[in-house]
Amino acid sequence: MAIRVNIDLLLVQRKMSVGEFAQAVGITPANVAVLKNGRAKAIRFSTLDAICRTLDCQPGDILEWVDD
Repeated sequence: MAIRVNIDLLLVQRKMSVGEFAQAVGITPANVAVLKNGRAKAIRFSTLDAICRTLDCQPGDILEWVDD
């Protein structure tokens, strides 16, 4: 897949743990790991909205297209 998820970078920049992030967004730490490791097949807009609210960012800060 050519979509990269940059949650790990944003978490480091905001000095937020995976557990804190997962709780704030309303998903499990296991689902955060799925997103971070690029194994997610889809993401709900409501989840993307919660991620952007929690990290104070835009969807383009999280999702990046890269050429394989």
